[in-house]
Amino acid sequence: MTSTLSGLGARRRARRLPILPIFSWLFIAMALGLLTLELIRFSQQVDRLGADVRVAGVEVGGLSAAEAVRRWEQSFAQPITLWYNDSPILLDPADIGFRTDRDTMLAAAGAATAGNAAFWSEFIGYLTGQQAQSSLNVPLIADYQVPVLRQYLQNIAARYDREASGGGYDVTTLTLRPGSAGFKLEIEAALPLIDRALRDPVNRQVVLPLNSASGASGGMDSLRELIIAYLESEGFSYNGPGSVASIFIMDLQTGEELNLLSDVAMSAASTIKVGILINTFRTLLLAPDNDIAFLMAQSLLCSNNSSSNLLMQVAGRNDLFAGIAQVTNTLQTLGARNTYLSAPLYLGGDQILGSIPAPLTSPNPTYRTNADPFNQTTAEDLGTLFAMIYDCANYGSGLMTVFPEDFNQQECRQMLELMSANDLNRLLQAGIPAGARISHKNGWLEDVHGDAGIVYPPNGRDYVIAVFLWENSNFFSYTRAWTMIEGISRAAWNYFVPEQPLITPRPDIPIDMTAADCTSFSPPYGQVNLDNINAWRSP
Repeated sequence: MTSTLSGLGARRRARRLPILPIFSWLFIAMALGLLTLELIRFSQQVDRLGADVRVAGVEVGGLSAAEAVRRWEQSFAQPITLWYNDSPILLDPADIGFRTDRDTMLAAAGAATAGNAAFWSEFIGYLTGQQAQSSLNVPLIADYQVPVLRQYLQNIAARYDREASGGGYDVTTLTLRPGSAGFKLEIEAALPLIDRALRDPVNRQVVLPLNSASGASGGMDSLRELIIAYLESEGFSYNGPGSVASIFIMDLQTGEELNLLSDVAMSAASTIKVGILINTFRTLLLAPDNDIAFLMAQSLLCSNNSSSNLLMQVAGRNDLFAGIAQVTNTLQTLGARNTYLSAPLYLGGDQILGSIPAPLTSPNPTYRTNADPFNQTTAEDLGTLFAMIYDCANYGSGLMTVFPEDFNQQECRQMLELMSANDLNRLLQAGIPAGARISHKNGWLEDVHGDAGIVYPPNGRDYVIAVFLWENSNFFSYTRAWTMIEGISRAAWNYFVPEQPLITPRPDIPIDMTAADCTSFSPPYGQVNLDNINAWRSP
């Protein structure tokens, strides 16, 4: 009985379900299911571009081929904004046949995804989270019709380009009106800029390169026209048979010049004393003592002929005619080829007689002004001399370039400082605002009036101006001549200082139209400070 029961229990134990194998197969089936699901997902991922793929800067990672093409096509189909000054012009890339090479770019983008040979190794990396991240930036491959783009730009130029318009002037106020600026599209320079924008998915704007031109009134030519119109309004013909206006103006910052019959020979009168001053400094071995400094002040400020002759006598080692020859030689060497002095300056009853041969000159032969045969210059020569003193004083060139052993910057500054005290309050000085600095020297005779110097406006646009007016008459009225020189000076000031114009003559000009006496501005003996010419006025 006992053995029977034991056998029955053994058979019952043998008939129990195989739980462990079932669970094992179940887990295996689940794992195979998950593997199959991940394989499907991974296969779907393989059909898309890599996660970090760009095409010409456009993000296309993780997209299908069709989606990637659509995205970059949208980016490069955006219009280009062309700016002509402040005017925007939209350029549709399609209008110039812009198109991308889709197939080549897509093939290059697919290089970011591993090929079939690496499928299972990539799948294992995918399962383990160690999938390699490929990074690729595919360059844009595109083309368009350049001739069509060039024609497009030519149409823009035809529509927007404009010539600079001529400005004008107002003879009443002696001011210039600037003309409107002109613009011209630089087509060849614009082509590479537009090409760059067509290939940029983000920056789709181009500032078109323009060649701009200011209005015609921006140059010296307009000032020249204004001066001529002004003289005509005063009844003075600048190039008439019986009258001549000779004018030289130089912009000391740009070197631009205005020449209005500036090469016509004129009687230099007292303007020759600028040359005497230059030659005196050239021949001095030491700094000017009280005697020489006083003679300089009397010569340049009071226009004293006796003092001028004494300066030449000192330069000539007590030989006046040797000093006169030195003055001419110095000026001719400096390039003032139509300027010379061949006799002592006039002293009335005490006149020193005699002269030396005058050099050969070649002034404008068309105009004759009955110029003094012993003392001649031109506006161009005189203006150029002032420019050379200025360059010496400010840059160590000018006079120092021609005579490096005979001049230094301090001496050139002293020349300009001395002539800045020439406070006639007439001629060139009356054509600029009161208090504006000017270093100048004037001179006149019965038929000719002249003044030349350097004006220092507050805006820093320093300029040289030399003016001679000649009229073939027994007496060329001071009132008439000086007023016109002052008008010419005012026109020049308004050109160089348009922000501070003198639209009417200065009201402080003496009513009797006379010049200030030199005793009011020339230092007394022993107080001529060439480094500060007005120091004598201080208590």
